[in-house]
Amino acid sequence: MSTKPILEKLAVLADAAKYDASCASSGTVTRDSTGTKGIGSTEGMGICHSYAPDGRCISLLKILLTNFCIYDCRFCINRASSNVERARFSPQEVVRLTLDFYKRNYIEGLFLSSGIIRSEDYTMEKLVEVARILREEHRFQGYIHLKTIAGADPGLIALAGLYADRLSTNVELPTAAGLSSFAPEKKPATIRKTMASVRVGESDAIDAAKSRLIGKAKPPRFAPAGQSTQMIVGADAARDDDILQTATNLYSGYQLRRVYYSAYSPIPDASSDLPPVRPPLMREHRLYQADWLLRFYGFERAEIMEGASGGMLDLAIDPKLAWALQRREAFPVDINRAPRELLLRVPGLGTKAVDRIVAARRLGTLRLGDLARLTASVKKLLPFIVTPDWRPGKLTDSADLRARFAPPAEQLALAL
Repeated sequence: MSTKPILEKLAVLADAAKYDASCASSGTVTRDSTGTKGIGSTEGMGICHSYAPDGRCISLLKILLTNFCIYDCRFCINRASSNVERARFSPQEVVRLTLDFYKRNYIEGLFLSSGIIRSEDYTMEKLVEVARILREEHRFQGYIHLKTIAGADPGLIALAGLYADRLSTNVELPTAAGLSSFAPEKKPATIRKTMASVRVGESDAIDAAKSRLIGKAKPPRFAPAGQSTQMIVGADAARDDDILQTATNLYSGYQLRRVYYSAYSPIPDASSDLPPVRPPLMREHRLYQADWLLRFYGFERAEIMEGASGGMLDLAIDPKLAWALQRREAFPVDINRAPRELLLRVPGLGTKAVDRIVAARRLGTLRLGDLARLTASVKKLLPFIVTPDWRPGKLTDSADLRARFAPPAEQLALAL
């Protein structure tokens, strides 16, 4: 056990946790300790927010239980062979930090992951113990996100779901070939078995809630914010098409709330077959946009990839616009008559704007000026819509339409 002071451990293990992107706290149940002997709440954003280098907002105490690990995944800074400073918290230390930070309004909850120590079961037991102490001994009502350990006993996963708001099991890399090459100790079947255990727990909790008789005690909840996962982008040769195919399978097979895409960050002493520089953050951004199209806009993966080239999304324009440029025969659409499903495919229209349009046109015919009050991106809409006072004419089919939306070319600079 490390003899480092707790604040020194915190510096090491908070920094080690920064590579995990799947730390959102949305979708959980509402809990509040007001009027009770407990502390905390899942409501509110907390006072202090930290920001990751790519702009993500983090309002959780995000740490590892330990960055010791028996695995030697070549893309991981905490791999067994990595020459990094190591530290380890006890469950009681994590509890103390969480409560101290929460009482000072620094955080809204806890995101806890860990390297693998001794065994998968031993590590999972320690993670569950932290959540148990917070919930049962301190009546903590804030948010808890636990990273499950692939291969841990299903009984431990079930316990984790009773205490945590969200569980997540990282698939690490998008393809089985990539995982076999860079993390041969981790098996896709083992990872998916653990994800299936979470899915079963969620289904059982839902079924129990539906079947309980009026007046009967409320059944225990199970990870009410669902489960998520993370894929590293750019560490292996997986194309965007491969990544979205894996995401589609995970959404349909395990009812995930979110798939997170994390651009690979080069690590010290990395093997020669890992990229020396990180992929462009725009690639990560385009994958999130494509993911949104899959989840909320009715797109299929194959449709999204119609606007791609060589299995890679266009970095210059968003995936919906790229698709629309390949499907110009579907446009322009009549703002006043098109069904909601078609309006969602118009570049520049988001789900909220579409809902506002559908509601407003029930009261009267919408003109171009009306759209300016309902959405902020009228300029982007012009080639793809028809209103009583606007028709795009040949604009929809113009050869330079993509150039109207793509960012201007930049002059390359030589390093001095």
